[in-house]
Amino acid sequence: MTSIGTALDEAVAALGTAGVDNPRAEARLLVAHVLDWSPTQVFSRPDHVLDNQQNTALQSLLSQRCGGMPLAHITGTREFWSLELRVTPATLIPRPDTETLIDLAVDLFKDRTPPENVLDLGTGSGCILLALLTCFPEATGVGIDISEDACTVARQNAQTLGLDDRCRIERRSWSDGLASRYDLIVSNPPYIPSGDIAGLATDVRGHEPLSALDGGKDGLDAYRALFPAAAQCMADDGILIVEIGIAQADGVKFEAGRSDLVAGLSGYDLAGIERAISFYKKGVGITGTTG
Repeated sequence: MTSIGTALDEAVAALGTAGVDNPRAEARLLVAHVLDWSPTQVFSRPDHVLDNQQNTALQSLLSQRCGGMPLAHITGTREFWSLELRVTPATLIPRPDTETLIDLAVDLFKDRTPPENVLDLGTGSGCILLALLTCFPEATGVGIDISEDACTVARQNAQTLGLDDRCRIERRSWSDGLASRYDLIVSNPPYIPSGDIAGLATDVRGHEPLSALDGGKDGLDAYRALFPAAAQCMADDGILIVEIGIAQADGVKFEAGRSDLVAGLSGYDLAGIERAISFYKKGVGITGTTG
């Protein structure tokens, strides 16, 4: 028999040796998952004893995590914008950096009529679209993705969150053409240069879909396809917001300009990195970039 306190200490040591970031936080989440408790319960009851079955399950999960499997794939969930989302290897794992896009959208619509319809290009788990629907309760949305498996995950998340009556998830490509006009279009496209993929952490390059990571030789291939498609279905006074990689702002803005889109405000992550950029149709909206 092993107490929670002892199990946590052993898990922290194993995860730390494996090079996992924040091993104590992850150890607590793994123990919580095994016990079906909250992390707070785990923290507050260090003397509680795990039975043999629970201890065996914990050791199995630790082995998977130390071997490079993402924590979110082990627990099957990830929090994003305070929403508990299902994730699978078919989708990118939602990351805090992407919340910068949500922050920027909320900021941009403070002094505008809230969006009535939202389009998410490459919706994956649906995290961006579903977060925006919680921010704009009168809006409806469409999420599209080329992967049917990703669409399945997004539909499940929408249903679990009670948002399935306000959104539609479709399997299609960006080039299919969309007849509707959208007040807000968002996307977190693949933007990692092909040559950088091999240098990603094992739990990323080995477990998340390559199609959602690889942005081509310079990391901008997806934007070259995205901007023309978005420009065609933006409302005249609509806003497009995209997530970008480090030091990609100038290249992304150049590609947007080819579709007569002009950069507006940018969003910066907690590290001060420009992580999201808004765009408007040429001659419409506020131009220029600020922090």
